[in-house]
Amino acid sequence: MIDVRNLDKTYVLHTQGGISIPVFKQAEMHVDKGECVTLHGPSGSGKSTLLRCLYGNCKADAGAILIRHGDGQIDLTTAAPRTIIALRQHSLGYVSQFLRAIPRVPAIDVVAEPLRAMGADLSMARDRAAALLARLRIPERLWQLAPATFSGGEQQRVNIARGFASDHPILLLDEPTASLDAANRAVVVQLIIEAKARGVALVGVFHDDEVREAVSSRIVTMQPEVCS
Repeated sequence: MIDVRNLDKTYVLHTQGGISIPVFKQAEMHVDKGECVTLHGPSGSGKSTLLRCLYGNCKADAGAILIRHGDGQIDLTTAAPRTIIALRQHSLGYVSQFLRAIPRVPAIDVVAEPLRAMGADLSMARDRAAALLARLRIPERLWQLAPATFSGGEQQRVNIARGFASDHPILLLDEPTASLDAANRAVVVQLIIEAKARGVALVGVFHDDEVREAVSSRIVTMQPEVCS
């Protein structure tokens, strides 16, 4: 489902004299159906950057990122923007650390949006959204309100519900449980386990040791690159 080959990434700070900050070199990773591969390592080792590269938000300097899409593969390092948009609609989901949603859109429609983008009718999409919001303990009285009015933990749970709503065959998770209490962390762990059982390929960053141990099929350890 995911095949990362010889991937390099360096940030160049053009506003600070062109200083180069190497992130990772020759990164390699393979993810099959039904696996949750966890990226682990100290701060600055490039975990979140690699996830952004896998989603097409961050362009690698060299190497290849082959993503399964339908009956073929797409190399994200060379794909056109329209191709990346289609990949995100149908094959590749992402749960970031922070909720980014259109202002004033009700929470239930924020969660339903990925399903609507895949062609689902409004009623079915909202039913799926409602089930996930309830499971993640978002009170029904909040479903018609914009998530911008919610607490940080509530916003993160809306974010998680949106990520799992569409059941993409590939799902990227960037610290999805960072701001959650123990009860809601347990719900997210179960959602990940169920996704693995359905054959979803997942790549995640989990700073909580218990969550990492509960969901990981394999752990890829990353180390910070040393500036030369």
